Amino acid sequence: MDSRVKKKRRPWKYALYGLLVAVGIVGAYAAYQAFGVYTALDGFQKDQTESRFEHIPVEPVNLPPKWEGKERVNILMLGGDARDSDVNGIARSDSLLVVSVDPQTKKAHLFSILRDTYVDIPGHGKGRINTAITSGGPNLAMETAGNLLGLDIQYYVYAEFEGFKSLIDAMGGIEFEVEKNMRYTDNADGNRYDIDLKKGLQVLDGDKALQYVRFRHDAMSDFTRTERQRNFMKAVADEMQSTWNLIRMKEILESVQPFIETNLTVNDMLKLGQLGLGIHMAGSAQVPPMDLIREERVGSASVLMPRSEERVQSYVEEVLAGDDTIVPTDEETDTTDARGGSVKAETEGADIGE
Repeated sequence: MDSRVKKKRRPWKYALYGLLVAVGIVGAYAAYQAFGVYTALDGFQKDQTESRFEHIPVEPVNLPPKWEGKERVNILMLGGDARDSDVNGIARSDSLLVVSVDPQTKKAHLFSILRDTYVDIPGHGKGRINTAITSGGPNLAMETAGNLLGLDIQYYVYAEFEGFKSLIDAMGGIEFEVEKNMRYTDNADGNRYDIDLKKGLQVLDGDKALQYVRFRHDAMSDFTRTERQRNFMKAVADEMQSTWNLIRMKEILESVQPFIETNLTVNDMLKLGQLGLGIHMAGSAQVPPMDLIREERVGSASVLMPRSEERVQSYVEEVLAGDDTIVPTDEETDTTDARGGSVKAETEGADIGE
């Protein structure tokens, strides 16, 4: 009887061993992934010798207190084209977006700043907002953008074109509806950045995604481009939260690390990552809105002049107080369409051209 009992117990013993081995493998993989994610995140914050901004003169700027985790946090996202680098080796900001997150309400808003907006750049007089980064680096860009929006901007993330492409490719592409055919010939760099997109739902790889967010060769130029950028970034944010991409986070972060620079520490990023799992995108907007800008010429350059920075800041406050995921009543729609609608609605019939 003892031998029969042993024979009956043996399969359970093998199953237990198999379970322990499986748990060990999963645990080792999780530890490997966690260490890899931490290392990749740590590589985003460059030291002085590695920073692309090392030759930018260090100037005193008025930056807000460090984010403690409970108050609103604002992050300036800067996109640069290395081909446009100035004497300091830094390109003007081809795109400027601000992500604003309220940890208390779990709501996030996305603002795209028109790059030709003519503002006061502290210590450098008036200029286009996209030149702030070439004058004083990302800290000056944060202060300048914060002054325009009326927000304390604690962090920045700077990415070059190739970093954006690497991110999309590492995610396996983004399924997205391209609203129209887009074509543009860029003769620089052997036509490497030509744009040729077909209308329709499709999976955009890194190259096609960059074409989409860069395209501005239509009647409304940068106005419709900023709307496309916001819509695409929302799609990227949704895709990043998919189970598959969360599992592959180490590989995704490693692929973009050489092209990205930020002042976020690893602890900051982990805190933001914890927030991100419970946050929903409550709205997005162009800044300044169409009714608060006018086109002027300064010297030989065409710029966008805010009619009133106070009204721009009031507009930002209104957007942050709203939630696009809540369907408005007819009365609310009538009162908000004039200023709180989408860029497409704001630009319809406008006469500001490229």
